[in-house]
Amino acid sequence: MLGIGLLKGLGVTAKNLVGSFHDPARLVTTEYPEQRTKLPENYRNFPFLVYDGTAAIDGLRCVACKICEVECPPQCIYIIPDRDEKGRPTKKPKVFDIDISVCMSCQICVEVCPFDAIKMDQQYEIAEADRFDRLLLKREALAKPNSYYQEIHPAEAAQVDAMLAEARRKADAKAKAAAEAAAAKAATAKPGAANPPTRPPAPSGSTPATAAMKPATAAMPEPAVPPVQPTQTPAENSATGNPVAPKTGTPGA
Repeated sequence: MLGIGLLKGLGVTAKNLVGSFHDPARLVTTEYPEQRTKLPENYRNFPFLVYDGTAAIDGLRCVACKICEVECPPQCIYIIPDRDEKGRPTKKPKVFDIDISVCMSCQICVEVCPFDAIKMDQQYEIAEADRFDRLLLKREALAKPNSYYQEIHPAEAAQVDAMLAEARRKADAKAKAAAEAAAAKAATAKPGAANPPTRPPAPSGSTPATAAMKPATAAMPEPAVPPVQPTQTPAENSATGNPVAPKTGTPGA
């Protein structure tokens, strides 16, 4: 029959029209802002900074390495590292600004961050009348707790938390092993190394400095004294009574 397809199409349309007034499954319109549609986990808008614990500024994971600032294509991130009284960096950002009027939500800052300190937010109600000041988000406005990150990105946050916990476990195990090795080395050290030999006391009348300067001399042996030969009186001639001179010359001459 001519036009049967058109009638079937109109019937489907009428059925959906009537059902949209009383069937919740057919309600396609969300009464915003009283009702809000749940956003998918992969939805992203603008970046925010993650912190652990209860202190928003002291608990930031960011170490002010400036990798995200360098890699940002529109150059909308501005970072100044914090320093101590001696001028050394403290691995914390003193200034961390993001101009969301320039940000294009590319997520490159999230991909290059080695500390999982910056993530993409799902907040889209950010309309402001002043685009020069209120759209320049500072460190205090960007800092959000890890619980918020787990709420908007549960699967990704669970994976990141497990990876960070494993890294902390390995670092603690390495530090413990190093401490045990140092203790074992100190226990097995030679006792003589701790107590070096002492010098003998210097002789009286000399200071330690002069005693150390004098070279040690060995005792010299006394020279041998030849034995004393007994003196012999010249023999007398029994006939004349005159002394007889001793014979000289070589024997047998």
